[in-house]
Amino acid sequence: MLCPLVSGRWLRFSSVASLRSLSPAFRRLSQPTGGITHTMAEQDPTPEQLAALAAANEEGDCPVNYKPPAQKSLQEIQELDQDDESLRKYKEALLGKAAAVTDPKAPNVQVMRMTLLCETAPGPLILDLQGDLENFKKNPFVLKEGVEYRIKINFKVNKEIVSGLKYTQQTFRKGIKVDKSDYMVGSYGPRPEEEYEFLTTMEESPKGMIARGTYNIKSKFTDDDKHDHLSWDWSLTIKKDWTE
Repeated sequence: MLCPLVSGRWLRFSSVASLRSLSPAFRRLSQPTGGITHTMAEQDPTPEQLAALAAANEEGDCPVNYKPPAQKSLQEIQELDQDDESLRKYKEALLGKAAAVTDPKAPNVQVMRMTLLCETAPGPLILDLQGDLENFKKNPFVLKEGVEYRIKINFKVNKEIVSGLKYTQQTFRKGIKVDKSDYMVGSYGPRPEEEYEFLTTMEESPKGMIARGTYNIKSKFTDDDKHDHLSWDWSLTIKKDWTE
């Protein structure tokens, strides 16, 4: 794994599969009532329950006071402090001695794929983000309830240093937004021949009858300059078992 120029700072992690821990409202939705054990595979939450979850999630959002640094080109950075030998070697280690040859038509940032890492999954859970993005909405991931997983995003930086990369996702259930997550990925230099990867901490998927079902997610990869490097929609289905 390559290291960012500026390490990303973890803001808040409440991804689609960690809905169980979002709020007391959702925890109430995930629990059976009256001591009764339910055997149904799935029960749709009521509009009132979804609205309560969405409201609780909105209350948890807080603004981040952050001002991005002034943008500098790769050439400007390489020309700074050329008489400082230690700094020159440091920049060479991060940026390379010379700019690598890359396709002039290639975007500066390419988001290659997203992977759900889960040791108990029967097969790979990978979205090829260089392929047909429309297909992801029709073919949801299946994630077993109560399993541990991580999200990994692979991307490339081709030409210039990119500052403040950020991954965001909004999660919807039956048209109602139930979660929003922001991840500070960091700042990276161009390495067109190699891929960077961003890896989240370990999380546990929600469990319980109400938590099961299909969630629609809107994902976006942006930076400090508000460039939308890639936006994609995908779906995730929480089930009682992998093969249910």
